[in-house]
Amino acid sequence: MNTIRELTIYSMILRLFLSLLLGGVLGMERGLKNRPAGFRTYILVCMGACMVMITNQYVYQAYDAGDPVRMAAQVISGIGFLGAGTIIVTSKNQVKGLTTAAGLWASACAGLALGIGLYEVALVGGLLIFSVLMLLHKWDYMVRVNAKVVDLYIELDKNVSIGVFIRNLRYLNIEPSNIQMEHDTAELDSGIAFLITLKREQKRSHDEIIRVVRRMEGVIYLEEL
Repeated sequence: MNTIRELTIYSMILRLFLSLLLGGVLGMERGLKNRPAGFRTYILVCMGACMVMITNQYVYQAYDAGDPVRMAAQVISGIGFLGAGTIIVTSKNQVKGLTTAAGLWASACAGLALGIGLYEVALVGGLLIFSVLMLLHKWDYMVRVNAKVVDLYIELDKNVSIGVFIRNLRYLNIEPSNIQMEHDTAELDSGIAFLITLKREQKRSHDEIIRVVRRMEGVIYLEEL
């Protein structure tokens, strides 16, 4: 087992091929969901981190000098710039891309572990990362559905004031809060747009609240955030 941990031509090839495989498996899930960073991006990140760690180990062993983890530290901090590029804030204040950015960072960490020959940590960690991305998606959805608050983006007809809309909500025993007006409403000639948080009663389901609000007087468009 120690022979594949030593820096030889065979161990280097093994590490690079494993990083290609592991990065591909992690990126496959993001690619299927058409995320900004997908299959090829994850492969490149994982392989790049692996190459950096192999190079770092080679420099440390060949020249008997330097810090064996210095280059790895730069990868951990540097991957943040790539991850930040996948995070966007939409016009409705929705934050998207956080999971993709976290996956890229975790993929780089798995590549570093492979690059230094820590195969067990890299493969088990990669399997757990894949499980989080692929298998916990439904669980994450269920948590949001069962939450007591619902965040909505609403476009309201100009003939119905926000005051009337809020009174109608309270009449239906739905408590509004955190109302935030959207300033960029130049294109909405027919009304106004705003973000609102609604607190639901225990007896009402998440989907029922959305259906009730969508049917309310003056609601032109509704989207859950």
